[in-house]
Amino acid sequence: MTRQDVVITGIGLVSSLGEGPEAHWQVLSQPGAKPVLDEAAFAPYAVHPLPAMSFDAQIPKKGDQRQMEPWQRLGTYAAGLAIDQAGARGLVADMHLVVAAGGGERDIAVDEAVAGALCAMPAAEAGPILNERLATDLRPTLFLAQLSNLLAGNISIVHGVTGSSRTFMGEEAAAADAVRIAAARLAEGRGGIALVGGAYVSQRWDLVLLYGAGGAVWRGPFAPVSARGGAGGFVGGALGAFLVLETADHAAARGAVPLARIAGVAT
Repeated sequence: MTRQDVVITGIGLVSSLGEGPEAHWQVLSQPGAKPVLDEAAFAPYAVHPLPAMSFDAQIPKKGDQRQMEPWQRLGTYAAGLAIDQAGARGLVADMHLVVAAGGGERDIAVDEAVAGALCAMPAAEAGPILNERLATDLRPTLFLAQLSNLLAGNISIVHGVTGSSRTFMGEEAAAADAVRIAAARLAEGRGGIALVGGAYVSQRWDLVLLYGAGGAVWRGPFAPVSARGGAGGFVGGALGAFLVLETADHAAARGAVPLARIAGVAT
């Protein structure tokens, strides 16, 4: 089987540095560029916060925005940016979709209320009360709807992407596999165009607690990775990143100019 070249024709990117690849390039290409930080909101842990954003340009219905968690809005927004840069709004019905995402966001208020209730009662009574709170306080969508499946569903609803859909759960490995498999399917002739990407938001107290308890988060004033010594630890941030991938022939047939060619995906 002759494998086809796969090219990138659209990039949707949002992080603490701004929106779009050009904004990121302008910051990262400056000598002595400084990271964007919020060292107060989650003190003593710093985070890389998102810029002020209006999601209306890519998610026009307020009802759609309200039913999404922050990372879902971010991913759906970045997906729209990629589609627009590729000039592929008219191709969404045939566009395959591959999405990677992390775990769902916890309801911190419910967590605190349940923990407070359990601490105030004898241990023998905790089990029945916990079961009752789980049945009444947790949203029905706490687990299933927070996964990458819901991000894919929101992208399909908001942007009309209705080709095949695949989703991956996890962080770094899931994102790499999403791009690898999307590119492989196109190279093998199983479609001409695909939208692939994901989103992650770590400005969340549940993640600060989770990673902080494990000593995985950098504590105190910001320091570059090279200066964090043996203690190490990461500084959390947020990122929405999507690519429009096409076979080279598909892009050429519609006059799209490739931004890059994918030679391979490796981790």
